[in-house]
Amino acid sequence: MISQYLQNFAADCSVRYFFGIPSWDRYLIEAGRIKENAATGACEMVSAFEWKTAPGTTSDLTFILLGILDILLRLAGIVAVAFIIYGGIQYITSDGAPDATKDAQQTIINALVGLVISMLATATVSFIGTAVAK
Repeated sequence: MISQYLQNFAADCSVRYFFGIPSWDRYLIEAGRIKENAATGACEMVSAFEWKTAPGTTSDLTFILLGILDILLRLAGIVAVAFIIYGGIQYITSDGAPDATKDAQQTIINALVGLVISMLATATVSFIGTAVAK
């Protein structure tokens, strides 16, 4: 049942990106759990969905959760960039008022820290997901 559900949402058997955000099934594709059926051309699970696996192997649920975490971290990076822009607008419109300038600078600094954390976390999750999928 879950395999059929996943087939409906995994239309193309290659990793797709939308504004730099990968598809949720990225690591399932990289692990070879989703492949194109040669007869029908449809993207299908290789076998039934695996909730639990033997020690030393990775379940399909883990791959899906890594994909979703990757998406959320990339979205956090986009939000951080938006806050940098917002802080810049605050800084420009502060008219030299010390409190407004300080608030704008703090917004930019906080957004930059968030962006760095998001980038490092995204790189870490991507590294782990790719290593586990191979």
